[in-house]
Amino acid sequence: MHSDSLLFQAFIYLVAAVVSVPIAKRAGLGSVLGYLMAGVIIGPFILGLVGHEEGVMHFAEFGVVMMLFLIGLELKPALLWRMRGPILGLGGLQVLLTTLLITLIGLLFDLVWQNALVIGMTLALSSTAIVLQTLNEKGWMKTGAGESCFSVLLFQDIAVIPMLAVLPLLAVGFTAETISAGQNTNQPGWLNTLKVVAAVAGIIFVGRYVIRHIFRIVADTKLREIFTATALLLVIGIAVLMEAVGLSPALGTFLAGVVLADSEYRHELESNIEPFKGLLLGLFFISVGASIDFNILFASPIMILGLVIGLIAVKFVVLFVLSKFFKMSFNSGMLFAFALAQGGEFAFVLFSFATQNHIISTRLTNPLIVVVALTMLITPLLIIFYERFFESHKPDNVQAEYDDDIEQADNPVLIAGYGRFGQIAGRLLASNGFKTTILDNNASHIEVLRGFGNKVYYGDASRVDLLELAGAKSAKLMIIAIEGREKINELVDIAKKNFPNLRLLVRAENRSHAFELLKLGVSKEDIYRVTFGSSLELGRDALRHLGFNGYRAQRAALMFKKHDEEVITDLYEQYFQDYKGFQSKVITREQELNELFASDLKDAEEHPDEAWE
Repeated sequence: MHSDSLLFQAFIYLVAAVVSVPIAKRAGLGSVLGYLMAGVIIGPFILGLVGHEEGVMHFAEFGVVMMLFLIGLELKPALLWRMRGPILGLGGLQVLLTTLLITLIGLLFDLVWQNALVIGMTLALSSTAIVLQTLNEKGWMKTGAGESCFSVLLFQDIAVIPMLAVLPLLAVGFTAETISAGQNTNQPGWLNTLKVVAAVAGIIFVGRYVIRHIFRIVADTKLREIFTATALLLVIGIAVLMEAVGLSPALGTFLAGVVLADSEYRHELESNIEPFKGLLLGLFFISVGASIDFNILFASPIMILGLVIGLIAVKFVVLFVLSKFFKMSFNSGMLFAFALAQGGEFAFVLFSFATQNHIISTRLTNPLIVVVALTMLITPLLIIFYERFFESHKPDNVQAEYDDDIEQADNPVLIAGYGRFGQIAGRLLASNGFKTTILDNNASHIEVLRGFGNKVYYGDASRVDLLELAGAKSAKLMIIAIEGREKINELVDIAKKNFPNLRLLVRAENRSHAFELLKLGVSKEDIYRVTFGSSLELGRDALRHLGFNGYRAQRAALMFKKHDEEVITDLYEQYFQDYKGFQSKVITREQELNELFASDLKDAEEHPDEAWE
């Protein structure tokens, strides 16, 4: 078989992964470093088993495409909006400060400002794939540092969109090299920018208004393999389209994932594509290792190593200073800085885009690509260094201690979230002899609860496997008392689909959240607004202080409760379809309530009631 064939290269990649990763894991180096080292060994500059550099980077591009679609699929627009503070604040400052520093350094080395700015923007990005894989592997995603890393990476991935739009405007001229490569030298920069904007708008439009209908038709076939094939067709189709217009396929599929993250088919897409995720990430890591051009490294070792150390040092200082500004602990700040100090996979995309559009020459980008790949290779070693010298002293990464196995449970009640809201229901049930299985994902919270003798398990209740282990199939009730309406809605959706016989009693943040829960299929009797009950009690007692006897005050409170629940049930569909009409009807129903109370009060005056006081 020819060594350049796709089948042979796929065979080599799989052999490299199967051999290297278990060895790296056993040596305590982590799977990411195992993949990267495997790529170095089988790459064209050592054993030469996977062809030439161009073919290797084609594999890497496909890995990035699939990886970013899956990442985008997990980023619901509502989640992005809720996290806008840390994303824009921490992420925005990181990209801005790093870009400015690297641009200034470039100017000191006599680069024209356009080239320095391109390099600064590109090297400000970190590796989403390596960082998220490492944090998940180490169990650090739920720590303060892990959440901060996630916020910064989100901003960086989104920032690539305006970067691609701005880059064509920075073109400083055309080289003989680009002309000979057949590039269109007559196309102005603003036209390329317009192409980027149009492509992004097109993907958003198609994702919102076309793809959902296609998935609905496919879902009606009830054939899982067709659904999987459609998902893969979508990803590859967008990649092909983006390549055809000269843009990044990875960017297009990331956007498609974000658009579909709010779709009713998101969980089905994730479950169908999830089996590919780990393998494709491994493929990407191997490709990065194999893409390192050791000819460039050996030709200028001092310059390349100096750039590697300089890039990591600049980004580390910026990240650590930001960690202090955002009041992270010392150990969280060190993890935050070590984790994000490398270059990112989008550097390959941006540098390639910049050279194709005559913005920067390959004389500058080729060594910088090597620098980025080497910093990615070094990242797992930096994490090992952090574990050796800092992790043992950390006070805030405590959840691993509670990430224990749940004993197979058959308790009648599950409680997801054991904060102030869930505790009251749990204590009432326990005092009446009902056993409960409690899930909570706040490690410091669990530590306090266990100090009082509560058996609380650490875990994300939205994981189907965790719910099954906790006894969701045999339980009668699940009390959903977690915080955050998006997380609550996600858990309701998962529980409804996977455990249809489990009755859900759900905490609602407010009236609009109650409408969303009704739309998800929760009955009105099973929705409990956080402040409604206590506010109703307060209003009832206020009536007593104003002269109502106990019976009249209680009757008024129950009438108000009944009327409010009827309004929610009758009007929730109009809330989503015609908000102005909904407002008008609410005003009308409030007038009806006032008339009802006036009539009831008049009846009470005409027929005095001497009921209980």
